[in-house]
Amino acid sequence: MSSSRQEPGGRRAGRQVTDQRETVEVHLGGRTVTVPRGGLYDRYRMDTDLDEVARDPRVSGVDFFRKLPKTRVDSAIGPTLTPNFYYRVSTARLTMLAPSRAIRARLPKELAPLEVAPGLGLVSVMFFRYDVCDIDFYTEAAVGIAVRPARHGKLGFFDLVSGLKNEHLDSYVLSLPVSTEIAQARGHDGYGFPKWVTGLDVDIDADRTTARVANDTVGVDLSLSAATPAQTAYPSGERVSSLTSYTTIDNAWHSTLSQTNVLAAGTARFPRTLGLQVGQGRMADDLRSLKPIRTVQFDVVSEGQLALHMPVPTSVHSRSQ
Repeated sequence: MSSSRQEPGGRRAGRQVTDQRETVEVHLGGRTVTVPRGGLYDRYRMDTDLDEVARDPRVSGVDFFRKLPKTRVDSAIGPTLTPNFYYRVSTARLTMLAPSRAIRARLPKELAPLEVAPGLGLVSVMFFRYDVCDIDFYTEAAVGIAVRPARHGKLGFFDLVSGLKNEHLDSYVLSLPVSTEIAQARGHDGYGFPKWVTGLDVDIDADRTTARVANDTVGVDLSLSAATPAQTAYPSGERVSSLTSYTTIDNAWHSTLSQTNVLAAGTARFPRTLGLQVGQGRMADDLRSLKPIRTVQFDVVSEGQLALHMPVPTSVHSRSQ
């Protein structure tokens, strides 16, 4: 048995989820997707009760979100609230050197790679686990390219330094598979990201980081197994990083801002014992096309929080190839 409701809606009393296999149908723009019955999205439609989230033992606190009021906006998926809040997340990022020529071949002409040296740019493979989120649990992976900020044409020294420190990155994403229908619908239709649904497992803790992305034949597209770099704890709000991603929606450029409240993180530079398997699939093809030379940094956030804003139109100047 299922029911359906249109986003957005008011808060609704509901029982705690006891069986994640039970689902309800919800409408996003012209699509119908399923979400867990009794989950955060089913009950709150993005207008989540922060006091209830604060009682979840997996969530360290909600002060970060109380300072980010939500706004109701129109979007390609219909009226919605922004930002989308992620109350407990963990992430892993492999940053690699790659030839600028290979990178430029995959970038739209309006964007240029962020170069660390003449002829060398940065690409990344990322894995995400969202344990508690406004749109319920899901996992995600990405192949992305670090690009110059679209707001100016010349590479600034501080853009490079902050990019290498992951304090603020600007990126263009080639692949972004996810594990749930609602994440795919919102990400593809609402944000313009290249998202599809596939089998995707991500497990990150203070000791080990593992991830596996399945391809169309249930084989390995990309997988990772590595020791988690030693983690340092941070008070909420002390270390907040940001990422700006560029996409096109209806042939117009947009930028999407995400802000990460880092609570526990660590970095390994020039890691030697990473178990990255590049198999067969869309992610593997995208990564191979960038011709990565070597991994220069492995960043893991074993605990964090995230606010993902809806995309906004942006001015992007054409650049010569």
